[in-house]
Amino acid sequence: MPPTIDISAFAKPRIVYYFQTYHPNNSDNYVSMLPLMLENCGLTHVILAAIHINEEADNLTLNDHSPEDPRYDRLWADARDLKAEGIKVMAMLGGAARGSFQRLDQTDAIFQRYYVPLRDMIRDHGLDGLDLDVEEEMSLDGIIRLIDRLKADFGEEFIVTLAPVASALIDGMPHLSGFDYKALEAVRGSKIEWYNTQFYNGWGGIENTAIYDRIVAEGWAPEKVVVGLLTNPRNGSRGYVSIDMLSAIIGSLMVKYPRFGGVMGWEYFNALPGDSEEPWQWAACMSLIIGMRYIYAVAVVAGLLQQATN
Repeated sequence: MPPTIDISAFAKPRIVYYFQTYHPNNSDNYVSMLPLMLENCGLTHVILAAIHINEEADNLTLNDHSPEDPRYDRLWADARDLKAEGIKVMAMLGGAARGSFQRLDQTDAIFQRYYVPLRDMIRDHGLDGLDLDVEEEMSLDGIIRLIDRLKADFGEEFIVTLAPVASALIDGMPHLSGFDYKALEAVRGSKIEWYNTQFYNGWGGIENTAIYDRIVAEGWAPEKVVVGLLTNPRNGSRGYVSIDMLSAIIGSLMVKYPRFGGVMGWEYFNALPGDSEEPWQWAACMSLIIGMRYIYAVAVVAGLLQQATN
C-alpha cells in the first residue's frame, strides 16, 4: 500500500483584509465588499475597523459613528453576504486611537460597564471574531480577562486575534501594547487563533525574511504569525513592498515554513494593483502566489513519497 500524504502538514495560509475606509474622503460613496466574494479572490477573513470604546460606555463607535448609523447599512448587508459564502467577518477593536483598552483595563465593575456594549454589538451583527489591536498600555491581566470573557460569551469557535507590531514578538524590542506577548501566548495561546503582525511603519519590515525568521527562531509557531502588509504606500508611513517582491518573499516563507500563517493587508479600499477601482485584486494576487506555492509543495512531497515506494 502506498504511503498516505498528510496534506495538513501544508496548511493553506490565511488571506486577511482589514477594511476601515468605507467612505473615502468622507463622501457618500461606499466601497463595497461584494467584489471580494464575486471575484472569487481567495479571501478567508475580513476585519472591519475600527471599534472604539469611548468615555460614555454606551457611545460605542465604528470609526466616528455608531455601528447602527444608517451610513453602515450597506456595510452590514455586505458582511452578511460574505459570511453566507464562508468568508469570516470580524471587527477590530482599538488601533491608533487610544482609550478603548485603558477603559477595559480597570476594576471588574468598570470593565463590565464598558464591555457589555461591545459584547452586544458583536452579537447584534453576528461577527465571527474580534481582533485586538492594542496600541496603548494594557496589563497582561487585563488582556487575559478580555479574551476569557469573549470566549465565555461567544464560545470557543469565536475567533480572537491580536495585532502586534513585529517587534513585539522579539524579546527585548520596543512595541506598543504594554504587556509581554510571549507571556500572553504561554497562558492563553490556546484561545488566540493567530497574530496579525504588522511588518511596516518602522516596527519590522518584510523586504526579506530575516525578521520573520527571527520571530520563529524565538519560538513562535509559524501558523500563528500572519505577515501584515501595506497594500498601498499611502496606507502607512513606510514599509510598503510591491506585489512582485512579495511573490518571492512569501514563496520563500512557505518553503521554509510549511505551516506558514498567511498574509494580511492594511487596507482594502485602495489596495494595489487595482487601487480604488478594483481593490479586491490584492487578495487575488496573494491567493495566486500562495495557491501556486501550496500546490507545488504538496506535489513535491507526493513525488518524493512515490519515489520512496518504487
